[in-house]
Amino acid sequence: MSTKKEETVWVGSPSQVINIPSFVIYGLFFWLILPLFLILWKWLVVKNTGYEITTQRLKTSYGVLNKKVDELELYRVKDSQLEQPFVLRLFSLSNIVLMTSDRSHPTVVIKAVPNGQDLREKIREYVEERRDSKRVREVDFE
Repeated sequence: MSTKKEETVWVGSPSQVINIPSFVIYGLFFWLILPLFLILWKWLVVKNTGYEITTQRLKTSYGVLNKKVDELELYRVKDSQLEQPFVLRLFSLSNIVLMTSDRSHPTVVIKAVPNGQDLREKIREYVEERRDSKRVREVDFE
């Protein structure tokens, strides 16, 4: 089995575009003061979310006051899906949905990232590479 060094392939974070609906609604009621804090909070949540894809794992970090990092071994990815809702398409962004065999996170979503199609293909390539190196195959039982 080869012991290839883990390397970072891609680092990114979701776009603030996912907050547009909230920003518009809260913005209409800005004079109530509370919506300004809600806008700030939503902005901070997205600002403090990050994704790192390595040759072996997907690391998702999130949290404003308390930080948390979730890791997903790439060989556990069973399937992927590219979603481009209308609002995200206007900004050339997309969501990548990964269906996994991980019990704690069976579905992982990489939200509002640019070049989603290319990133999805890159993930797929590294998933296959990891499966081959670990000699792992996904088997579904019905």
